[in-house]
Amino acid sequence: FYYEEEGDKDAPTVIFSNSLGANLRMWDRQVEALKHKFHIIRYDQRGHGRTTVPTTSFDFDDLANDVVHLMDELEVNQANFVGLSMGGMTALGLGIMHARRFLSLTASNCVATFSEDARQVWRDRVKTVASEGLAPILNATIERWFTKDFIDKNKAEVGGIRDMVGATEIAGYIACCAALERLNYVPNLSSIDIPTLLIAGRYDVGTPPVEMRKMKELIVDSRYEELPTAHVSNIEAYQDYNELLLKFFDCVNT
Repeated sequence: FYYEEEGDKDAPTVIFSNSLGANLRMWDRQVEALKHKFHIIRYDQRGHGRTTVPTTSFDFDDLANDVVHLMDELEVNQANFVGLSMGGMTALGLGIMHARRFLSLTASNCVATFSEDARQVWRDRVKTVASEGLAPILNATIERWFTKDFIDKNKAEVGGIRDMVGATEIAGYIACCAALERLNYVPNLSSIDIPTLLIAGRYDVGTPPVEMRKMKELIVDSRYEELPTAHVSNIEAYQDYNELLLKFFDCVNT
């Protein structure tokens, strides 16, 4: 289980959790902005980056429990948790099962469940990746993750991100797709009772704003923000994203 730590261990802790197909490097700009004020922990989800793939299947409860085990290992009693997409769904699981361990949750570009049509998309994607690898889905992934304008103006950066996705271990990608296909935290969202920031992307088709606004209605102590991005808002609008985090943390860490 791979993680990195930066910043002052006596400062409030912020934990960052990556999306499907990414690794902890996706948070570089957030870490750079926050490490002078916070104790930063970021890690690679199961089967991503340098974290190995378990031999048995797992679900989002297991991904949430991974975070608590890491906190126990590092002797971190409470933290602020920030996740995007798969990481955002992990945040929801933490709020449901381990709320007392967290000062706040930030769940970005995520949903709490999927429609049957969307579940079939996950099943179809697993078949494609299992038989042909990640190459056939890379273009579509980038087009979902970022607006055309961002792609056209940031070709080198987008190329590096494409390489990151393509380097994901296939078994890890497939196992996380299976967990996503089974996800359903909707019945338990109303039990989350700690400060929660929901960040949506206006042009996000995978986890659309309308679904995130539904979550805002169910999570009592939550606030909703929307950025002019597609799916990976923390990269496409990193300055705005960082400002949202800093303002939120100022409120919950005082």
